[in-house]
Formats: sequence, C-alpha cells, structure tokens
Amino acid sequence: MNVLIVLTSHDQLGNTGRKTGFWLEELAAPYYAFKDAGATITLASPKGGNPPLDPKSNEPMFQTELPRRFEADAEATAQLASTVRLDSVSQADFDTVFYPGGHGPLWDLAEDHHSIALIESFLAANKPVALVCHAPGVLRHVKTPDGKPLVAGKKVTGFTNSEEEAVGLTNVVPFLVEDELIAKGGRYSKGDDWSSYVVIDGLLITGQNPTSSAATAELLLKQIAH
Repeated sequence: MNVLIVLTSHDQLGNTGRKTGFWLEELAAPYYAFKDAGATITLASPKGGNPPLDPKSNEPMFQTELPRRFEADAEATAQLASTVRLDSVSQADFDTVFYPGGHGPLWDLAEDHHSIALIESFLAANKPVALVCHAPGVLRHVKTPDGKPLVAGKKVTGFTNSEEEAVGLTNVVPFLVEDELIAKGGRYSKGDDWSSYVVIDGLLITGQNPTSSAATAELLLKQIAH
C-alpha cells in the first residue's frame, strides 16, 4: 500500500506577523496509522523540502503520544525534512492521499492547481481521499467531471466556525472552512468542538479537528481494504 500525505508550504499567519504551517498531530496520527499498517509513505508539499510546522502545535499542551513518537523517530523526521515537490507526484503511484491541516493549507493548497488536479485524479481513479481539520478547505475549487463543486450534495465536515473563533483567527484566515463547505453545497455536519468527528461519503473522508486525525486515518484504511 502506497500512501501520499500532502503538507502545506505556507508559513505566514495572514498579516499577524506570526508563523503557521501544518499541525503536528494531524501528520503524526495518520503517519503511524499508515506505517503500522505496513504502508509505504511519501510526504509531499508545494515547495518540497522541509515544510513549516505550526509552532503552536508543538507546545506542551498539544503534545500527545504520537507527536512525541514522531519527533523521536529519526526516519520520520528525515522524511519530513525532504518532502517531494507536489508537482512531481502522480496519482498512479499511490493508493490514496491524506491531507493534514493546520492553517497553512488555507493559503496555498486551497489555491494550488497541482493539488486540485491531484484530488480530482484520485477520485476519478476510484481511490479514496481523506482530509482533516482545515484541510477540507482545500476542496473549495475541486470539481466533479461535470464541473460542479466536488462537495456539492456530499456529507462533509471540517474545522468549525466556533473552533476558529475559539483560537481567535476568524478575521485572519482567508475563509472559514465551515462556511466555505456549506457555500459550495456540502452537507456539512459537526460534532462538539474539539471532539473527534469524522464523516464519509463514498470516496471522500473528512475529519473535523486535530482530535479527529487518528479516526480519519483509520477510516481511510478501512476504505482501502474494501
């Protein structure tokens, strides 16, 4: 089983002067779900190389077992330091793709033509796609073969407006994930803030927040097994 994980290359949190990037737990949880299942994992990002880590995701209050395992894993950290360029990967080489969140993807991956085409090609090839937290926002420009928004009529979730408000970034992000998924016709639902909540609709799997990362990855593994 070959799994592609796509990370952001964007490190600026709007005009705040603060740093952003990917959220560590949202990489570490799926990474080990896939690795422990025997998968070969490829990490990619728009610019390649070492993608920016959201510094907040590395603070002690957010450090759970899997991020600690990742940071102590020389093979994993070496792989992270040398992600391949997103424009160099082909859907044909992988069984599935997983998008971790963090705020970074809202700026780069949501508008990245390679990412949009990649997601469309995975789905066209009948391969499942999973995205967690802010990453479902990456679907905003993804279309079905007949040109409609991919999420239209589909069950989806993602980082909630109330969760964004709780972290004080409602007016910083380029768009709100919940609002955008609804605007594109998605059948958006959510669980309690910060609790694990995952939905599946055909080949599309979405998770609400960092806590949902492991469950999103496990559901993706079950979907591949089918």
